[in-house]
This record gives sequence, C-alpha cells and structure tokens, in this order.
Amino acid sequence: MDFENNSFKEKDINELRKEKVQNFHLNIDDDNLAVGEHYRQLENYDDEGSQTINSFSDDDVREQMERNSRHMRKREKREQKKQLKYADLQNKRRFRIIWWVSVMLVGMMFAMYLMIGVNDMLAVDRSEENTVTVEIPENPTLDDVTKALWSKGVIKEEHFFAMYATLTKNADRFTQGVYNMSTNLDYEAIINYLQSMSNRTDTIKVTIPEGMSVLEIADMLVEKDVLSDTKDFLKLCNSDYFDEDYAFISNIPNPDKRYYKLEGYLFPDTYECYHNEDPKLTITRMLNDYETRIYDNQNVDGYSNAVNVKKLSKANKYSLNQILIMASIIQAEAANKEDMYNISSIIHNRLEYNVDYGVGKLSLDSTKFYPYRSKKVIPESEKKTFKSTYNTYKLNGLPPGPICNPGMDAIMAAIYPNDTSYLYFCHAKNGTPYYATTLYEQNLNLASIN
Repeated sequence: MDFENNSFKEKDINELRKEKVQNFHLNIDDDNLAVGEHYRQLENYDDEGSQTINSFSDDDVREQMERNSRHMRKREKREQKKQLKYADLQNKRRFRIIWWVSVMLVGMMFAMYLMIGVNDMLAVDRSEENTVTVEIPENPTLDDVTKALWSKGVIKEEHFFAMYATLTKNADRFTQGVYNMSTNLDYEAIINYLQSMSNRTDTIKVTIPEGMSVLEIADMLVEKDVLSDTKDFLKLCNSDYFDEDYAFISNIPNPDKRYYKLEGYLFPDTYECYHNEDPKLTITRMLNDYETRIYDNQNVDGYSNAVNVKKLSKANKYSLNQILIMASIIQAEAANKEDMYNISSIIHNRLEYNVDYGVGKLSLDSTKFYPYRSKKVIPESEKKTFKSTYNTYKLNGLPPGPICNPGMDAIMAAIYPNDTSYLYFCHAKNGTPYYATTLYEQNLNLASIN
C-alpha cells in the first residue's frame, strides 16, 4: 500500500515538474529577486525527495547571475574611477596652491636679493666715502678679488659682484696690485679702477743704467721684484709681439741673425714699475721711451737746441739701425762722454778704411762674447763651444745688431764723431783713454799702461 502511494507521488511530482518546465520562461530583463525566487522554488522541489533537476534551467540561471556579477564589477570599477578622479582633482588643486605659494615666496626672496644687489651695484647703501687699501694677490681669481673688496667694505654683496663681473666679461681681467680705493664706487667704477695700472700704489722705481744688455736688464728686474722670472721677458725680447705697435721694431733688418731682436731698443732710464707686473707692460714702457727719445725733439747735453735723433741720422751716411749698433759699441767701450766721440771716430775711420781698402776689421773686445758681457759669465754648458756671431775680430764691418742698450750721449756720438785720424785706442786701469793712428803707436800705448 505504501509502495503504491509512493509511486503515485513520484509520478505526480514528475508530471508537475514537466508542467513547470514547460510553463517557465526566463526573461533576462526580469528583476534579480524574481529569478532568485524561481530558482529557490525549484530547489524546494528537489528537497522534497527528488535527486533530479532540469539542467537547462540551472545553466540559464547561472549565466544570468554571472552577467549580473560582471555588471556589478563594472559599476564598482566606474565608482572607483570616479573616486580616483575626484582624489586626483583634489591633489591637483592642492599642488597648484602649494606651487603658487612657493613661486610667490621664491619671487619675493629673489626680488629682495635683486633689490639688495642692485643697491650695492649702484652704491646706494655705500654713499659715505671712505678710502681703504685693497691688496689683490698674484694671479688672482674672481673669488680672490671679491673677497679682497668685501673685506675692506668696497662691496657688500660678493656673489652679486661676481655675477656682474662675469656677465660683463671682466672675471679674468684683474691683476695683482695694491690700490687705495673709495668705498662709494659703483661696480663699473670699481672694475675700471682695478684694471688701470696707473692706480696701483705698489710701485717700484727701477733705474736701467746705460749700456745694460737685455740679459742684464732681465736679471735686474727679477732682482727688484718687478718680474717673477726672466723667461717670458727674454722670450718677448726675441719675438714679433711688438711689431704691430712700433714701426721701428717691425722694420728691424735681419732679426733672425740677432740674439735678441729688441736689444738696443730698451731705452736706459728710470721707470716706475709694479711688483710682479706683466713683462709686456715692462717692455712697452721702455719702447715708448725709446720712441719718444728718438723721434721727438729732445734736450741733449752739449746741444743748445732740442734735437731730433731721427732727423739728425738722415744727414748721416749710415742708417739709424747702424747708428744704434755703433752707439751700443761706443757705450760699451768708452770711459766717459768725451771718450765716446773719439771712439766713435775710430769706428767710423775703421769702417771707411775697410770700404776704401777692403781690409781690416773693427776688432772690438766688447763684441767677442755677446750676448754675454765676458767669457767668465758664459754658462758652463756653453763655455767650451761658444762662439759669438757678433765677434768683430772674426767678421767684417758691424755686427748684426746692437750689443747693449745705449743712452743718448752714445747715440749722439755715433751720429757726430770727432774728426780724427785715430784707428786704435786702449784704456788704462783707471779708465784713462789712449788713442793711436798706427799700430806702432798703439803698441807703445799698451806698453805704457801695462
């Protein structure tokens, strides 16, 4: 009896399921709650004793649920994007505020720095005039200069002055020196003041004696602390550096045969120099003096009127270059001014004798070891093999160039020699000169002084 009832129930349940399935329509647009309720109803039927479920209905429900899940994830992503976008917008607003505040602060600080710097540049805050001594070291850097000026109160803003000097291309144009400076100068006036050598107070008076050679002058300038060494000075004295500024230098004949091209043109005089100055400045000072002495009218001892050496030399049969060579020999050989004119006559006579008869040499001791004063001062490394190309015992006529830097008396003596017949001369140990016309007379003179 129970078996039949169970069969009946099972049959009724299967029929009911078929009817439900046939009448079930799934609408993908239905509300999620309806789909879920229908699914739960089907599950309830299963709970009543059936182990079989319609697979078609189950797949559709799962598909719908997955769609709904994807839809929800998309909505979540959209919501997250909105939140991120909003947060990003807020961050950008904050950044702009911070950025503008920073720009304003930097601008205000720069404006203050610029105002302070400009005031210092124009000496607005340094109106009170005081004089201070500023010492710029040897081979100064821009930092050395700014520190020296700042420490003495000439400037107040080191970095602003350094920037100004750099922008105006003056950073590397400062030189060593001691300057008495006012504290109320603007930057441009400060730079101009420091770059003018005439404003230096660390001057040294140096007297170059008549008859000194280039080598001797170089040594003296180092000894007096005008130059740091002789190397650059000597190099310049044998270069073409000054040719463009001085026609008498560019017109020097046979410069390649001379030991020092500028020998004879560094006029002996008293000069006001500076400690460790540029040798170009030193040489320029001497060449300017030579140019003035030779090409302008000058008052010369023994002459009532001012004389112009260049014009006077034109009346002579020898060129100015030859006159200068003769003057250098006269300067080196003569004992005094009067002696210069007699020795000049001997040189002129020997040159004429050589021209007229084709024999004879000047044979002057002062030329034997040039560019050195004597054999004992020749460097040991050269002493055994040294032979001067200026040796007038070996060559005919005048040497290739001057052997020293003569003064005005020797130059005038070379232009206007005494009228004598002398061909020889010698000096006693006390400097007394003896002259002779013949070799026999010369030997007698030599015997008398020995």
